[in-house]
Amino acid sequence: MRLFNFFIKKKFLLLNIFLTLYIATNMIGGERGLISYYEKEKKQKNLIEKEKILTEKLNEFEKKNKLLSTNLNFDYVETLFREKLKFGKKEEIIIKLK
Repeated sequence: MRLFNFFIKKKFLLLNIFLTLYIATNMIGGERGLISYYEKEKKQKNLIEKEKILTEKLNEFEKKNKLLSTNLNFDYVETLFREKLKFGKKEEIIIKLK
C-alpha cells in the first residue's frame, strides 16, 4: 500500500523519468538516432565514390564512342582491331604480353 501511495504522489516524477529514458534511447539507437546517422553518412560516402568511378567510366566510353562515330578515327580502329582480333600484317611479329 505504501508503494502504491508513493506512485500516486510521485506520478509526475515517474512520467518525466520514463519520457527522458524514451527520448534518450531514441536519440542514440532509434531509426533517426546517432548510430543510424553515422551508418547513413558512411553509405552516402560510398555512393559518392561509386558515382565518381561510374562517371569516369562513362566519360571513357563516350570518348571511345566518339572515336567510332561518323568521323572515324582509323588509328583507333586499327588499335582495336589488333588488340581484340590479334591481327597483324605479314611482316609483323606479334608478341603477347600477359
